[in-house]
Amino acid sequence: MPPRTSPTERQKRLGAELRRMRLAADVSAESAAGLLGIDRSKVSAIEQGVRTISEERLRSLACHCDCGDKEYIDALVAMAQDRKRGWWERYRGSLSAAVIDIAELESHARRMRCAHSVHIPGLLQTSEHAMALFRFVVPPLPEEQVALRLAHRLERQRVLEGATAPEYATVVHESALRMQFGGRKVARAQLEYLVHMSERENVILRVLTFEAGGFPGAGQTVNYLEGPIPQLDTVQVDSTHGPDFLHTEAQLAKYRAQLDWTERLSLPPAASRDFIHDLAQQL
Repeated sequence: MPPRTSPTERQKRLGAELRRMRLAADVSAESAAGLLGIDRSKVSAIEQGVRTISEERLRSLACHCDCGDKEYIDALVAMAQDRKRGWWERYRGSLSAAVIDIAELESHARRMRCAHSVHIPGLLQTSEHAMALFRFVVPPLPEEQVALRLAHRLERQRVLEGATAPEYATVVHESALRMQFGGRKVARAQLEYLVHMSERENVILRVLTFEAGGFPGAGQTVNYLEGPIPQLDTVQVDSTHGPDFLHTEAQLAKYRAQLDWTERLSLPPAASRDFIHDLAQQL
């Protein structure tokens, strides 16, 4: 197959894992190329996610690198063989690659853990709330771009539907709940929708109140996406220039601990539901 011009975050992750495996075994790129029967430049392209790798070559590389973790190798093979076009591909070229990458990663996540201190989680936003958010972008977005972003967000939310939907555990700070994007009517409808969504079996919603005091990661949005095995988990954090994707062992451990701490400070799900309901009644 011809090389890709713009690999997705998931494709780049596969390449990064293959490079990590090779370096951990102290295998040179030249040695890997000889084993796989390809040019050295193609090894680099595979590790950058630009070129694909067959199951046979991937398993040969793993064997050559003395990697005996069958679950890990099988998970990498599944990533390498997954070449179907998801719904998000319809937006490629119209929305940023990072936004599309988030949707792809969510669609493959076994479980999602999130913490939001300023905004309502995107997967739990009403269309009116999301529309109001998109109108606070600087410089202002053209109407067609607002419509595209809204359509993409609503399609993203379908990941929480169906019998195979992943568990979605999120912590939302009280400050985000009290924001009135779109005005009082929109804000109340958003809170009522959160109460409704929190009643789903696969949605665990906790509220971190002002009374809880300080907490780790204040002001930061964190999405922790669990892969088929822990080594393939991914953390997505928001920044001023767009989403960042993290997956080193130290980074994953840091954000797991941060989310654990935040959840301990939060109200239990039932109390959180009551808290949100009371806030809605005040509007």
